[in-house]
Amino acid sequence: MFNFNTQKHLNRRTILKSSGAAIALPFLSAMLPAHAKDKKQDTSPKRFMAVCSGLGYYGPNFFPETSGLNYKPSPYPNILKNHLKDLTVFSGLSHPNQNGANGHTSGLTWLTSAQRPGLAGFKNSISIDQLMAKKVGHLTRFPYLSLATSGGALSWTANGVNIPSEHNTVKLYKKLFLNSNAQQVQKEMKQIERGKSILDTVMQPAQKINKTLGHSDKEKFAEYLSSIRDLEKRLIQNSDWVQKPKPKVDIQVKQEPEKLDVVAKLNLMFELIYLAFKTDSTRIATFNISGMNAVPSNIEGVGTDWHNLSHHGKDPEKIAELALVEKAKFRCFNEFLNKLKSAQETSGDLLDNTAILFGSNLGNASSHNWRNLPILVAGGGYKHGSHIAHDQKNNTEFANLFVQLGQRMGLEIDKFGSSTSSFIKGFS
Repeated sequence: MFNFNTQKHLNRRTILKSSGAAIALPFLSAMLPAHAKDKKQDTSPKRFMAVCSGLGYYGPNFFPETSGLNYKPSPYPNILKNHLKDLTVFSGLSHPNQNGANGHTSGLTWLTSAQRPGLAGFKNSISIDQLMAKKVGHLTRFPYLSLATSGGALSWTANGVNIPSEHNTVKLYKKLFLNSNAQQVQKEMKQIERGKSILDTVMQPAQKINKTLGHSDKEKFAEYLSSIRDLEKRLIQNSDWVQKPKPKVDIQVKQEPEKLDVVAKLNLMFELIYLAFKTDSTRIATFNISGMNAVPSNIEGVGTDWHNLSHHGKDPEKIAELALVEKAKFRCFNEFLNKLKSAQETSGDLLDNTAILFGSNLGNASSHNWRNLPILVAGGGYKHGSHIAHDQKNNTEFANLFVQLGQRMGLEIDKFGSSTSSFIKGFS
């Protein structure tokens, strides 16, 4: 018999003693002083999202002419005018040495900062979202969402492998919110068990091989073993989630938007990401907004293919038409911010608890220039409301910002990729 009623709270070192045995108690809420239990706890999870537009944004419409807290918003941020106190505009940021195989390969490294993308000998590194997913991914059904309107993903593994993206909204909806029947659950469990068995079979000879390798090969092989262990952990997590019902939401997605309807596709993707965050199905998402060699439909005044418009060559008519497309994208993003802002949580709203990195890998898409990237950060509980301007010729390392974003998600890092500092001056 154990009687704790005489104590106002339990001492952390309390042990159970019986028949000569002593067992230390785990940490219990009863061990907290009364004043600590009464204090309101911040239970809202922190989230991260990255949104990259591969065809850039027209700089004069993105970057404000003045900096600081009292800056005058340029045309694109002005579309987000109801959220200006919840976002920060940056200029003068870039990753170093992004001259690559072609003008668009800097998109491969937007979240990694690896150098010389696509050239001989290039190997990408882990993207910041995947480092975050390693930290918090086990807490949700999906450790991350890798999404795109079409084409490749922004996310990369520690071994420099591009993670496939989901760009079909119907499939994404089913993945997030459609429950499997009993037969499907059984099939999924068998696949998981088969995966575990394969990894067990692979791991035993792999460990024997590792003992015979030299120092340099051991480092490479360690990455291989680490990836196997990560897969094993994920399979164990999957076996738990497969048997739990998925959250119910108020929408159904039965049809993919028409291929050229950019606005419909963006709105639906943003809606599904919002619901994934709101239901805590995931806390990490990346979204690659690809351009197209076609005319976007349902944007009044646009009659030229999008890629052609991005290479405007300072032609005023092309720039005016390009602005119609880019303003439409910003209006979609604004609706997304509206949804996040309206969703209240235990502490603050969904936007307060979600840091969103938004921008492009190209500072000037017309010339494929990767310097002076158009970047903004929304939400996340930061002190917002300003334009933080850095030198447009001697850019600050974009990866410095990644360190701050990573630390917010609980990463114990003071460097990431090409970073030269653990913070961006003026941003906190």
